[in-house]
Amino acid sequence: MPHVGDMICFQTKSGVMTGVILDDTDLLNRYPVLFLEPALPDIAPNLRLSADDLPPGISGQGDLAIDPYQSHRIPADKLEKTMISHPMPVRGMDKIFRAMGMCAARGEYRHVHAPRAFEPGISPVPASAKSWGEEEMVSLTDAALDFWLTAGRFCHQFEDTFAKTVGRQHALAVNSGSSANLLAMSVLCSPALGEKRLKHGDEVLTVAAAFPTTVAPIVQLGLTPVFVDVTPPTFNVDTACLAAAVGPRTRAIFLAHTLGNPFDLDAVQSLACKHGLWLVEDTCDALGSRYTADGEGQPRMCGSFGHLATYSFYPAHHITMGEGGAVVCDDPRLWRIARSLRDWGRDCWCPPGCDDTCKRRYQWEFTNLPKGYDHKYVYSHLGYNLKITDMQAAVGLRQLERLENFARARRRNFDSLYEALLPLENEMQLPEPTPKSEPAWFGFPVLLRPHVDRTDLLHYLNTRRIGTRLLFAGNIVRQPCFAGVRFRQEGDLTHTDDIMRRAFWVGCHPRLNEAHIRYMANALFTYFSRKTFHHAPVQQ
Repeated sequence: MPHVGDMICFQTKSGVMTGVILDDTDLLNRYPVLFLEPALPDIAPNLRLSADDLPPGISGQGDLAIDPYQSHRIPADKLEKTMISHPMPVRGMDKIFRAMGMCAARGEYRHVHAPRAFEPGISPVPASAKSWGEEEMVSLTDAALDFWLTAGRFCHQFEDTFAKTVGRQHALAVNSGSSANLLAMSVLCSPALGEKRLKHGDEVLTVAAAFPTTVAPIVQLGLTPVFVDVTPPTFNVDTACLAAAVGPRTRAIFLAHTLGNPFDLDAVQSLACKHGLWLVEDTCDALGSRYTADGEGQPRMCGSFGHLATYSFYPAHHITMGEGGAVVCDDPRLWRIARSLRDWGRDCWCPPGCDDTCKRRYQWEFTNLPKGYDHKYVYSHLGYNLKITDMQAAVGLRQLERLENFARARRRNFDSLYEALLPLENEMQLPEPTPKSEPAWFGFPVLLRPHVDRTDLLHYLNTRRIGTRLLFAGNIVRQPCFAGVRFRQEGDLTHTDDIMRRAFWVGCHPRLNEAHIRYMANALFTYFSRKTFHHAPVQQ
């Protein structure tokens, strides 16, 4: 009686075919059989069954090719009359089912998920969106079929590749950009840093025109945020205010590159060095942005300047893995602390599924613990569990291959929209890149002139299916969550309040093209022509 995995030789009109039984019979008592053909020299390795994949008697006949579309239903009574060989090894069946799954993933993308032509007024123009292709869906399928679920081979490869991409020695993948921020600040509070650790009540300089989870870890860890103003049109920190804010308890600077526009890294690094402060870059909105530091001939990736830097891989960001983030650094001591905090606070560094990589698992000695206490259950920190799954990392790996193209598309869309909106400068202040920077813009921010009603404009754009976003918390000290929170501020945060009342941003992500840009620009021209004076529309 045939069984799943049995290899068969089946007589057809075109000759003898070799096949493998894929499953049990259906309701009509038919077996699904995948026919295999001799492999051509240029066939991909994942579609090739070699001697190690095939049973004895078949392996000597040369490599066979997997074509997922060569599946047929064969009646059981007919199949029982054929010659059946030994079962296909598990390795070979794994290759076959992976090939079938990946083929389905490619078809799903091409016929279900591929971008559709833009229809003005009908298609949405989102402020942010994920950009992906069939390669990500294939990689995700590959990881799902491993069914490892937690961090594994894809995660390790992603961390190594990501560190090289952003120019750092170490990268740790975590489950979100917010977790990355929490982890980075927690590292600086570790007792392992001795006198350099941040202590309860120590001050961290930052801005109030920020995303909440840049500020939240400062408060959650018992530190004191010190807020300074920003300077449109870069929307980044006012470095003069930053310098004035340094006090006797200031120990760190934690700043984001606003909407992908690098802050003045020369000034901020110089200030940190002068006062011996930790510098953490929140690069969640700026993966792919570059900055040329004084004395350096070539630009460097944002995230390669601070003691630590953080990233987000949420669907809205420069690359995505659904949910995800990373912390990067060069100092091996910071990396070890970060790894411990990410992985429950363990002192052990064995990756998931591995044991005794130190070869001393039961030989360690710790004060207050029995001699030889299992190192896998020794905790040097009160930590978290912030790991990602291998399925997320599998998507992230393919996304990294697109990073440079994504960054170019963001710059192109930003430049096109900037040029189109120049005639509207009486109505809005347009953004400007920080000198010596090459932003991979996360969004296109504008600061409306005081006479423009932002709520009315955003409602108008919404009716035309154009997505908009405010600059996150605006001024976080005015948010309900900050009631009762201890903080200090340098100056009156005038520009921050202006941003809270009059700023918003629209998209410039890679899913947008010139048609989207023209549509957004014309919508703004139409709005302002009705409200104030007539502008020439952007040419279609």
